[in-house]
Amino acid sequence: MVGVDISGRHEEDGEYLMVAAAVHAAIDSSRIRSVEGIGFASAREGPTLEATVDLVAEAVGNLPEPPACPIVSEHGEFYEEPAERVGLSFQPEFKYVESIGERETVQAAHHAAYAARGLLL
Repeated sequence: MVGVDISGRHEEDGEYLMVAAAVHAAIDSSRIRSVEGIGFASAREGPTLEATVDLVAEAVGNLPEPPACPIVSEHGEFYEEPAERVGLSFQPEFKYVESIGERETVQAAHHAAYAARGLLL
């Protein structure tokens, strides 16, 4: 599965720097077994639903291999929009976190996005 997260959806000194990370990992129900790759993308536009979806899609597209597994995020990442609506922009499938293993992968994406954003500031 691919866990995704965005760091920097808040204005800072009059501008935005959003960084998305996509972590492709093999998981079981409670943990990450291995990380297959990480993709990143950044944008300086304000955080709208469209900008957020586009940024995450770019990060997923920057993975070393195109994923053939679900893309997963926390519900709030896409402004509480239904997974069916957000999923129209992703292949093969999009869903919100359901298991501990999925949550751990999204947490790994959170740490990666936060660290990458810190390097770009």
